[in-house]
Amino acid sequence: MKNLSLYVITVLVWGSTWIAIKYQLGSVDPMVSVIYRFGLAAVVLIIFCKIRGLSLKFSLKEHFFMAVLGLFLFSLNYWLVYLAEVYLTSGLVAVMFSSIVFFNIANGAIFLGAPLERKMMAGALMGVIGILFIFMPEIKSYELSGKGGVGIVLGFSSVLLASFGNIASARNTKNNIPVIQANAFGMGYGTLVLILAAVFLGKDFSFSFSIPYVGSLVFLSVFGSIIAFGSYLTLVGSIGADKASYAIMVVPVVALIISSFAEGYIWNFSAVVGLILVLGGNLLALQKKPEIPA
Repeated sequence: MKNLSLYVITVLVWGSTWIAIKYQLGSVDPMVSVIYRFGLAAVVLIIFCKIRGLSLKFSLKEHFFMAVLGLFLFSLNYWLVYLAEVYLTSGLVAVMFSSIVFFNIANGAIFLGAPLERKMMAGALMGVIGILFIFMPEIKSYELSGKGGVGIVLGFSSVLLASFGNIASARNTKNNIPVIQANAFGMGYGTLVLILAAVFLGKDFSFSFSIPYVGSLVFLSVFGSIIAFGSYLTLVGSIGADKASYAIMVVPVVALIISSFAEGYIWNFSAVVGLILVLGGNLLALQKKPEIPA
């Protein structure tokens, strides 16, 4: 029941962040908005740890792996996602990001010795095909060009880095680094890397005090970063990065359901078929193995 709750929280919160991100785009550079998001989340988590009396003392080795987590999951991958969306539509990037399931299965087997399960692979394949069906109109309208190829490379690079971040989190959990503290330091380290990159690229650190921008920033920091990442990475430590990543496949579906109410998105036959495949793939992949009596 705990794992199911974590799964549902992750899907519902991340599914709603797509609407919030729309209010972040405009006068403030996207990279700078990501810096504000994870910087605020890191500060809130550190304060929370102090109030709750949670230990913040870790060895240099533990800090190194928390920095690895931040570099891959709260920093470089987000930057590459934004860069990819310069060349590709958000729908195509969502389709590409659903492939993280396969990256996590492969990386989990390589780095953590996780077993490969047939149901897991079949469920992953069903889910990705479902995502392809949902975003079929965008895929059909896409024309590959030189810039499009750059977008594809950037997109898959971001997925690979995010998968490394998932594996780093699973490794940290196995070595008894609490998720809350790992996220606090990881988001802090990731923010520092993005600040350095933004300074190097000459980004303008402007800020919008409008209610939509500030409200969406707080929502993305507290719910999208602290609560959702906390739930997701706890799930990674509990059931493994491979199975936990199926939540990411359901996120675009939830985003489209919300969009149908908030933005008038119309579900066509292809999208409905895709939804059925995504949900079916999740059910297949997350099925527990039958217990064999001794």
